[in-house]
Amino acid sequence: MIELVERHTVLAVVVGSRAYGLHDSASDHDRRGVYVAPTRAFWHLDKPPTHLDGPAPEQFSWEFERFCALALQGNPTVLEVLWSPLVESITVDGEWLVAARRAFLSTRVAETYGNYARDQLNRVAARRERTGETNHKQAMHMIRLLIAGAHVLRTGEVLVDVRHLRGRLLAVRRGEVPWEEVNAWAAQLLDDLADAAAATVLPDQADRAEVDRLLEAVRERNLS
Repeated sequence: MIELVERHTVLAVVVGSRAYGLHDSASDHDRRGVYVAPTRAFWHLDKPPTHLDGPAPEQFSWEFERFCALALQGNPTVLEVLWSPLVESITVDGEWLVAARRAFLSTRVAETYGNYARDQLNRVAARRERTGETNHKQAMHMIRLLIAGAHVLRTGEVLVDVRHLRGRLLAVRRGEVPWEEVNAWAAQLLDDLADAAAATVLPDQADRAEVDRLLEAVRERNLS
């Protein structure tokens, strides 16, 4: 099955700390990709896998249709793939996907980004209560998600590269910022996310019709 990734990847990018501009020399190369299973493979009882790990370490890929479905749901992890500044490979189908990336956006991202960040915040708080320890890396990513959520609501663009906040975010990750300050920053950003949602440039609904046309074109292209 891994040959689907090896032979049919249409978009491969680096995500994580290297894409965020928060990496150091020891940081992993987190890779994400999209592959297109041959259309005829869907004409059998056993369908192609919707996602696959590998073949490289820290590599994960989605089949094109599954990727589109998750992106339409406003999944932050998936949307970052379409805006990553570190593109390792791209084909015509991948170019079509990236060109249509704004069709996946809607006001739903206020909920998804906010919920992801609140979940991180609750996990950090629960661990502190249980063990007295703070997961500083998790706290940093919670802050980053809240910043990115407000940005996409205001601009219609997914914020991946946050080098302009590198110093402050890395201070959180190193545990140099007291938890009370991190918590206060999160509360401020949650308010900012709500303000951005109230005045967002994004439509109420993603453009499913455009995504459907994209999927149909890709399936037709990969029929032979």
